Amino acid sequence: MLSIHDALVQLSEGRSLTEAEAEATFNGVLSGDADEAQIGALLGLLALKSVTVDELVGAAHAMRRAVLRVPLPVALREGLVDTCGTGGAPKTFNISTAAAIAAAAAAGAGGRLERPVRVAKHGSKSRTGRGSSEVMKQLGVNIDASPAQQARCLGECGVCFSFAINHHPAMRHAAGPRKSIGFPSIFNLLGPLTNPAGADRQLMGVYAEDKLELVGEALRRLGAHKAWVVHARDGLDELSTTAPTLVAEVTPEAVKVVELDVAKMGVPRASLDDLRETTLEGAADRIRSVLAGEAGPARDIVAINAAGAVLVAGAAPTLKEALDAVNAALDSGRASKTLETLTRLSHEPA
Repeated sequence: MLSIHDALVQLSEGRSLTEAEAEATFNGVLSGDADEAQIGALLGLLALKSVTVDELVGAAHAMRRAVLRVPLPVALREGLVDTCGTGGAPKTFNISTAAAIAAAAAAGAGGRLERPVRVAKHGSKSRTGRGSSEVMKQLGVNIDASPAQQARCLGECGVCFSFAINHHPAMRHAAGPRKSIGFPSIFNLLGPLTNPAGADRQLMGVYAEDKLELVGEALRRLGAHKAWVVHARDGLDELSTTAPTLVAEVTPEAVKVVELDVAKMGVPRASLDDLRETTLEGAADRIRSVLAGEAGPARDIVAINAAGAVLVAGAAPTLKEALDAVNAALDSGRASKTLETLTRLSHEPA
């Protein structure tokens, strides 16, 4: 078995790790066998030479083995999707968090979709203090809900929040080095590849165009049923309304990169200034307004991202039909009701 020392020597010589070597190396990191200096060196060397698909898949296997899982019966796995992204893109309000709730609402009682959409929203803290966990807490959701409580939320309102810190206890070994190095590392890619509920469908934003096919191929090899990996021409790690978006469409057979311009679907063009938010309170208020059906650029970008999640979940045959279902959920009040139910259930004993 490759030791952390041997892995560092190999990487320092410009040689990549095989999938098995990467898995063994990250097993050592997550089990506490590597010290902080070694972990920092590992992250730096991987970033310097660029992570390969083999390295990403091997490390993801190690992460998935160490995750604290949400226990779900088979019936709740149908249409299970995640909207977690890598972070590192220009800061807006929490689009993917709002989209998770809107997507679940689109398949709620009275909705237009025949197939369920369940969103196991995975997220963490942000350096800005306005990440998905902070805004969910501001919205009233219990971000420390137990795995059993999360499973109940998925079953009864179609969405849960899985706080990464609680589900990845082994990551504590890498927390110091990640904070110290100050640049995105392989762990920014690994978090979204390790959904605690085991979602095999994903709408995942990445912070750089060169990560699209890398992450898409990793998802394919890790067994994704269907996924969209997205990066917009404006730099956003979302399906954007301010510019066209590059989409790596992932199926078990292949990864195909296409360009999607939602303006061609009639979605109004926005500017990044329309989507920025500088305070946690403002971000939460923006989400509440969107879920209550308020029109404008914030709603438009949430709706198209929720539609992407609905499409990836297999609940609509086209993005346009998915968007119609999401807009109906926003206009009818179902999206606001879904947030209310999630908030209540997340605080109740399972």
